[in-house]
Amino acid sequence: MAEAPPIVLTVAGFDPSSGAGVTADIKTIAAHGCYGVACITALTVQSTVGVSKVQTVDPETVTDTLGELTRDLEIAAVKIGMLGSAKAVKAIVEFLGKETVPNVVLDPILKSSSGVRLVDAAGARLMIERLMPLASIVTPNVDEATALTGLAVTNPEQMKEAAAKLHAMGAQNVVITGGHLGKAIDLLSFTNSRGVLEHELFKAERQRSNSTHGTGCAFSTAMACHLALGRGLPEAVLLAKAYVTAAIVNAQPLGRGTGPLHLLYRMHEAPRRAGAGDPDPVN
Repeated sequence: MAEAPPIVLTVAGFDPSSGAGVTADIKTIAAHGCYGVACITALTVQSTVGVSKVQTVDPETVTDTLGELTRDLEIAAVKIGMLGSAKAVKAIVEFLGKETVPNVVLDPILKSSSGVRLVDAAGARLMIERLMPLASIVTPNVDEATALTGLAVTNPEQMKEAAAKLHAMGAQNVVITGGHLGKAIDLLSFTNSRGVLEHELFKAERQRSNSTHGTGCAFSTAMACHLALGRGLPEAVLLAKAYVTAAIVNAQPLGRGTGPLHLLYRMHEAPRRAGAGDPDPVN
């Protein structure tokens, strides 16, 4: 009998265009050889052009879904994305306070790329004050890091300053993604096995593409998968970054706006010869 794959739970909104949110997360989880389960926090009306409507899910339904899943399944990692409302944030906080769940990756989504708020002001405050300290790692992009800390974040030194403030606000480990900068630079700020805070930079050429919808979702979900597979934070960041880059490079032009990544690009690659190369689906 085949060994069961690690189970990764995504807690996020529903994007009907499947560029971001739970459906994109499930594709990413499958691409990493894990099994994905989901708790939907909000429904959106959106396409590649942008978000036009947000409808939050009843927090009792969120609580019931999380309880049902954890009673039945052993969760190896959790990715938390769009939450929509303070009530949903509170439900997640209460869930994490009662359940011992490893590898909690928080993608602190505040707004869509088109500017629509994806969590209310009270929810954003609660996310900072109560949810962020419960996460194993927080993965803001530079704009989110600015919104969370009030600091300008446009270069590696400012990334370090923002990461330091996020630590002071309760974040255990932080990776600030800089795909919006001139060069795609990510900063990991983490506590190593000796209990010492370290910084590690990950650099790559920025991909000139119109297929970038959902990069943050894909990155944070890939991180959760690698942690579920037993990898350390630096390796998880490196592999998640490589996966997102490849998903952009292999993206197919879809829609009239900002298109999605090709999260399952490996399905269309020629099969490798037996014993040729690393069998890991994302390496």
